[in-house]
Amino acid sequence: MGINVGKNYGAWKKVGGRFDSVPVQGGLVTERKETYNFSFSDAELVQINIPDIYIVYGDILFKQEQMYFQPTYDVPDMIKLRFTLSGSGTIFNRVNRQQYSFGRNQQNIIYMPELDGTGEYDTKQSYRFFEVHFAKEKFLQLSENSTRSLQILADYADRGQYAQISEYNLPITWAMQNCINDILNCNYAEGLKRIFIESKCVELLVLQAEAFEQANAKNKPETLHATYERDRLYYARDYLIEHIDQPPTVNELAKLCGLNEFKLKQGFKGLFDNSIFGYLSDYRLNYAREMLLEGKSIKSVAYMLGYSSVPHFSNAFRKKFAVSPGRLKS
Repeated sequence: MGINVGKNYGAWKKVGGRFDSVPVQGGLVTERKETYNFSFSDAELVQINIPDIYIVYGDILFKQEQMYFQPTYDVPDMIKLRFTLSGSGTIFNRVNRQQYSFGRNQQNIIYMPELDGTGEYDTKQSYRFFEVHFAKEKFLQLSENSTRSLQILADYADRGQYAQISEYNLPITWAMQNCINDILNCNYAEGLKRIFIESKCVELLVLQAEAFEQANAKNKPETLHATYERDRLYYARDYLIEHIDQPPTVNELAKLCGLNEFKLKQGFKGLFDNSIFGYLSDYRLNYAREMLLEGKSIKSVAYMLGYSSVPHFSNAFRKKFAVSPGRLKS
């Protein structure tokens, strides 16, 4: 993530030459603890590298709500185990036009090969996170013959497609928290330290995979158990986004994705925690907000996103964000 400061925007500067995930070669263990003070945030970071695994722990106090993240193109392909310990935020990635939300005591597993977008963070409390990044090949090996959810994520990553193990986050368990503490407090000599940290990272992956598998079995509709139907639901979502200005009817979308209307509506709600057009409405308004912040006119944004009129767009925008499009641009 590189720096790019604009109106109401901040940015991450590369930490110690690099904030992004960089696995080391050979059997080395490298660790860095550093403090940074920027105009937009104060940060304390711990970075640990072992072969095929990169760990970063952060304690950040944001001084402004909005941040802009620039893409980096020289970072290895990795899968992220994300743990939000305190604070909350949302990232909108323009590359795949998806929004990712995270809150206190929440965890997820994400494959995001490129990030170019904006983040919004709570400035009233410290944001603490812990992340384990597995090199893609390492992750694919670990996921082989594992849980269905983990294998589905691995399939998407193997094809280079953006994915999360779930569209919703789960709580961080005590076992996960203990693993994180064990990693941060490891005092073994380098040879044993590498083995210990790797084993704990794999243990975290196992704990997350099992938690999501149990949640799916308990809460998710049967329609999501088939990889084909899950793929069809992602196709339906992507089709909605690609035709945001002229979305299809539910009946048309069902025919396009190869599911009947009942499975489409039930599966969509289960997978994305929103109705089809509730999801589309939220996405349109979040995307509209990004374009307005980039300087596009209210009229052009309303037209591009398929609103029948500027007043209709303005009313919907004000209802969601409690501010008019004009006030946002001023």
